[in-house]
Amino acid sequence: QVQLVESGGGLVQAGGSLRLSCVASGRSFSAYVMGWFRQAPGKEREFVAAITRSGGSTYEADSVKGRFTISRDNVKNTVYLQMNSLKPEDTAVYYCAAGYLKPIMTARGAYDYWGQGTQVTVSS
Repeated sequence: QVQLVESGGGLVQAGGSLRLSCVASGRSFSAYVMGWFRQAPGKEREFVAAITRSGGSTYEADSVKGRFTISRDNVKNTVYLQMNSLKPEDTAVYYCAAGYLKPIMTARGAYDYWGQGTQVTVSS
């Protein structure tokens, strides 16, 4: 069992930056591949980025590639999402997710645990 708590969301103007954090508690953090997803009103939850258990490899959705960076600190049990050059279409609730002993994944169903989400609003 692992508990995930996101923070760092807020209101920002287009072109600005935010850094989201997700702190994990419970079983060994380094045993989990970590992902970020987002859900805008009226839309399906979509994959944003993921990082392997060691942090050696990452994968980002095409919509955020070059603007968002995922990273992790296995000592602090924390995964981050650095978001730069934000656009109004990035407005959503952002969720972190953990997959136990799994490879890097983009499918929602492949993750075992989810946080409660943090709201990101980008104004034009």
